[in-house]
Amino acid sequence: MRKLKLYLETSVWNYYYADDTPEKRDITREFFSVIESFEIFVADPVRVEFSAAPPVICDRLLAMVAKYKPVNLDATEEIDDLAAKYLESALPSAAELDALHIAYATYYELDFVISWNMKHIANIGRQEKVRAVNRMSGYTKELSLISPFEVSRYAI
Repeated sequence: MRKLKLYLETSVWNYYYADDTPEKRDITREFFSVIESFEIFVADPVRVEFSAAPPVICDRLLAMVAKYKPVNLDATEEIDDLAAKYLESALPSAAELDALHIAYATYYELDFVISWNMKHIANIGRQEKVRAVNRMSGYTKELSLISPFEVSRYAI
């Protein structure tokens, strides 16, 4: 059986060290303890968001990426175009990087975007709007937008 393909949005990496939110931190660590059950992916928007963090945190996050070795997805013009469509009807105009995360996962036909960003990514309302944009844009694979909680205890 093939492994599920997961795009790990920036918040998943960040919450690994979120001592101020121990419940999400612990769920995130549980998720990473079963990560070998999945194929994992990231793209440049993750690194862009890492670079906005203080240097010590950025270094820690980059070390995690080096440890877990997700596949890095290449940028394309189609991804930028799809992200723009999300910003027109599925996400707030200020959520540019969130739109890119979803567009990478859609373009590369991944199974899930994993995120702790419940406002812009991991919620049913956004998921339905994203799926509508995807169908209108010719993408037929159903993409799910979920939190690490929904994955960590159900690893294959």
